[in-house]
Amino acid sequence: MVEDMHLIELENCTKEFDGFEALKQVSLYIRKQEFVTLLGPSGCGKTTTLRLIGGFEQPTTGRVFFEGTDITGVPPYRRSVNTVFQKYALFPHLDVFENIAFGLKIAKVQKADIKRRVAEMLELVGLRGYEKRDIEALSGGQQQRVAIARALVNEPEVLLLDEPLGALDQRLRKDMQLELKKMQQRLGITFLYVTHDQEEALTMSDTIVVMREGRIQQIGTPKKIYDEPKNAFVADFIGESNILPGVMLYDRRVRFADFEFTCEDSGFGTNAPVDVVVRPEDIVVYPDRGMLKGIVRSVLFKGVHYEMMVDTGAFTFKVHSTMMQPEGAEIGLSILPDGIHIMRKSEPVKDPQEEGEAL
Repeated sequence: MVEDMHLIELENCTKEFDGFEALKQVSLYIRKQEFVTLLGPSGCGKTTTLRLIGGFEQPTTGRVFFEGTDITGVPPYRRSVNTVFQKYALFPHLDVFENIAFGLKIAKVQKADIKRRVAEMLELVGLRGYEKRDIEALSGGQQQRVAIARALVNEPEVLLLDEPLGALDQRLRKDMQLELKKMQQRLGITFLYVTHDQEEALTMSDTIVVMREGRIQQIGTPKKIYDEPKNAFVADFIGESNILPGVMLYDRRVRFADFEFTCEDSGFGTNAPVDVVVRPEDIVVYPDRGMLKGIVRSVLFKGVHYEMMVDTGAFTFKVHSTMMQPEGAEIGLSILPDGIHIMRKSEPVKDPQEEGEAL
């Protein structure tokens, strides 16, 4: 059970590099025992945010708190956090045991305790019996596990993970996503994870922080962010979306693609210009009926569904369905009220924590 207290807090943090503002007034808090993912494209500020928390960078303005104490100027080695980097940074001249034990030896932990704690970590990451293996003889996935064990053996309150699965192949990456989530739940510590991979974030996270150009766009659970994106960037970045202009006629009634639909949104006024988001999987395909009529322009088999581009004349919809319709076929499309999400046009990005959606 996640404890409802602030473990880490960033207060109005900015960060400049040679005049470039990488972070812009970022305020964020993270609760104990939570798996939080910073998600966004390259250059959005997610790694810079992680490095401020780890103490590897200092904010240009703003402050960083740990359990209510200002740690803005505290060096990394005095913070109760450890970091796993994408390149792992293991010592090639040391075996698996020595790599994991390195931090404990620096801290002058007793030999018996080192042996016990390393053994516990090897068991946790599934590498029992690998103590004497050379690092360079391990696979990428095994090296990643050693890096995690080395970070966890010091018993940090927070584990920072900067795209740690980036070097792994897709199959191993998916396996390790599940392993990391299990580890976090078993250990009961806070994980702060950085990735640009939307599926990875949706799979592992308790909370996702979506970032763009140094600002937080939205904070929420994976389901909340997927189902109710705050703006077009979030809708387009998290999963696949059809985003098209519409007019909110009145509460729970919207017009787009030359058709009037019932939706579940309200509070936009009457005849208000809006943006409409419809996920491809929320469009129902009918061979001979539907709210809209369209021509199938292309068909791709995606493994668990077919992806079809369907041209209705007013808009070309991306549709995901297990029922394939051939290219050139005229078909019907229907969209249920809960499959339609309305956003204000050119909605300014607000501080998500002021709207009660914070961590």
